[in-house]
Amino acid sequence: MADKRDYYEVLGVQKGASDDELKKAYRAMVKKYHPDLHPDDKEAEAKMKEVNEAYDVLSDRDKRAKYDQFGFAGVDPSYAAGQGGGGFGGFSGGGFSGDFGGFGDIGDIFESFFGGGGGFGQQTRSNPNAPRRGQDLRTGVQISFMEACKGTGVDIRVNRLERCPDCGGSGARPGTSPETCPDCRGTGTVRVSQRTPLGVFQTTKTCEKCGGRGKIIREVCQSCGGQGRVRRVLSKNVKIPQGIDDGQTLRITGEGDCGINGGANGDLIIRVSVKPDEMFEREGFDIYSEVPISYLQAALGDDIAVPTIDGNVKYKIPAGTQNGDTFVLRGQGVPRLYRTGRGDHHVSVRVEVPRNLSKKQADLLRAFDDSLEDRNSPGKKKFSDWFKN
Repeated sequence: MADKRDYYEVLGVQKGASDDELKKAYRAMVKKYHPDLHPDDKEAEAKMKEVNEAYDVLSDRDKRAKYDQFGFAGVDPSYAAGQGGGGFGGFSGGGFSGDFGGFGDIGDIFESFFGGGGGFGQQTRSNPNAPRRGQDLRTGVQISFMEACKGTGVDIRVNRLERCPDCGGSGARPGTSPETCPDCRGTGTVRVSQRTPLGVFQTTKTCEKCGGRGKIIREVCQSCGGQGRVRRVLSKNVKIPQGIDDGQTLRITGEGDCGINGGANGDLIIRVSVKPDEMFEREGFDIYSEVPISYLQAALGDDIAVPTIDGNVKYKIPAGTQNGDTFVLRGQGVPRLYRTGRGDHHVSVRVEVPRNLSKKQADLLRAFDDSLEDRNSPGKKKFSDWFKN
């Protein structure tokens, strides 16, 4: 990192300069180095940047106080690291005595810059005795297409952690109670001081006496081994709502692992898998199916029975129905999940062409085909005209 000039030297003022003296000096430097007065002058641009940095620090009371005491490290902590740990510009004397200007030790200095809590380089540890929520549990079920449309109930079995019935979750033998750790006083951590040539460093570490739990169990509960929780099998009938789709999940509040230190239970999350159906397909809340009809029904029309998820529905096929024509049964689709109303049922017609005709049947069909006029088969005439041309 390049060496910086003293901020007072940059502005040309004494260390004890008043606010008015700083402003006057700053204005003079602006007139001298402002880029508008020195276009394309890189040196003037660099000088102006240096002036702005100096005035920004010295015009701020807190920044100026830190600069006066610690030098550049007081307003730019990265400067000390950039100097390879060479020191802090604001210290006087030939060495470090372990007491830095009333801060006590170097850990206190860094805490004044970055905030305290547990010592320099340490994160604040949460209270080990605070309530903690239990873990969520996940499982899956598979249901049929019709069960997804109509809703159903399924039996599930999952392993979960439950509060120990013997000790009530304390982990201590019935009739006894955990004791607050005398070393960490229930915090789970202890502060350790270490004297170095740079002063006294204070750090925190996990309490060895209680293992970070903040409490000591003299007599352990035999049922849970001091954990306060035991693993049990949960058997439960779960209601699957109508309209649920493949891949969707259900969340049952409070049916997961039990909490710790009185914390809330986790949730049970169930992923639903829906088996495909041979007749119906689904997109959202709409259902799609295909119905076969004979050549005669397509030509003359007919009343047919259309299978739906609610049973057969009568529908009148109009005369002249073509292969692939689709009609819609409004409101005959899947019930909307957690809402009123339903989707639609789209039915596609498949005209079945007869196979393995006898000679008599074939002759009759040829005679029938010869009797047709252009108006009976407009598509066929159009294709024939195109082919001839």
